[in-house]
Amino acid sequence: MSGKQSLDTICIQGGWQPKNGEPRVLPIYQSTTFKYETSEQMGRLFDLEENGYFYTRLANPTNDAVADKIRKLEGGAAAMLTSSGQAANMYAILNICSAGDHVVSAATIYGGTSNLFTVTLKRFGIQCTLVDPDAPEEELEKAFRDNTRAVFGETIANPALVVLDLEKFARLAHSHGVPFIVDNTFATPINCRPIEWGADIVTHSTTKYMDGHAMAVGGCIVDSGNFDWEAHGDKFPGLTTPDDSYHGVVYTRKFGKAAYITKATAQLMRDMGSIQSPQNAFLLNIGLETLHLRVPRHCENALKVAEYLKSREDVAWVKYPGLEGDRYYQLAKKYMPQGTCGVISFGLKGGRSAASRFMDRLNLAAIVTHVADARTCVLHPASHTHRQLSDEQLVEAGVDPSLIRLSVGIEGAGDIIADIAQALEP
Repeated sequence: MSGKQSLDTICIQGGWQPKNGEPRVLPIYQSTTFKYETSEQMGRLFDLEENGYFYTRLANPTNDAVADKIRKLEGGAAAMLTSSGQAANMYAILNICSAGDHVVSAATIYGGTSNLFTVTLKRFGIQCTLVDPDAPEEELEKAFRDNTRAVFGETIANPALVVLDLEKFARLAHSHGVPFIVDNTFATPINCRPIEWGADIVTHSTTKYMDGHAMAVGGCIVDSGNFDWEAHGDKFPGLTTPDDSYHGVVYTRKFGKAAYITKATAQLMRDMGSIQSPQNAFLLNIGLETLHLRVPRHCENALKVAEYLKSREDVAWVKYPGLEGDRYYQLAKKYMPQGTCGVISFGLKGGRSAASRFMDRLNLAAIVTHVADARTCVLHPASHTHRQLSDEQLVEAGVDPSLIRLSVGIEGAGDIIADIAQALEP
């Protein structure tokens, strides 16, 4: 296909373009390896002289088609799938950071990512400074060091629902000659395309809205192709100097706008192997085909539920950036005018004990360690996803210890509200 297409059309037809006589639906290439006629043919693939497939850990036709669909949705230059969203964020950082380097990250990010940056990557020798995303630029400037190599944030923070000021963080990153990495899981490219606001690299936990069915764990990294690695070559030698582990290739010179993703594939995926299975990629593609239909319904339902919760006397507070009067309402209107996401955070006046009682009495909504699929679900982050954090760390991450995360599904809004109402009865 040629020309600029709508996101609706890309969701349906992007990625897989069958030729004459080929399957209309994306096939599952459930094979670890691929056959060639001569040793020379395979040798050219290992030398990165030709594109092709020889081992699924490095590349697979099913995965590549789905990655290309997500690339088109985000408006990027190249993309790769990973086994999970956590793997995507880890690779996004490790692809440009080594021991002795430093990352600046918004503090209001998913607890697992926060732990990855502040504990696990610290063991790799990579330091991370967490910053208040709402702080003024002059305050945020103080977090940068000579060895800073990236800036990270989430479009909509999970579960704090802080909307990141993308342009502010892009300015800060670029003024220091480093890329801006954005996790766009909650907003999805249907509601926000961070590259259009200055982001250089976009990550996703495809496990969430993109899959939509809670069937397949996965992740994705999309590179905009806009960051000039060569202009800051001293900071990113892995991209701009010969890679001795791959025939001395210089990724920026050989692959141009595809340099970042090619390095992540040829080097990190080769060595760490966090590949998404072709079966999971196939299931992900099924979800992507309805993403443009589901996301508006999630937002529509969530707004109705948020308005209902706000009207109740026993609800202490409600956070939903799509709700008029919310602290992030104006930023949400700027970056996500069509809607934000289907996730609401709120607290009950009875605190933690009331939260547990409420969740135990729900019938339609399920208590699950998941978020952002077609079914309404609920979680108490302080007791579940963020339980590794202290109360002080929870507050720093924008997570009130009493916070209930409600992921509003695409069922009938009236049914969801009725379930909440009966669960809140005295």
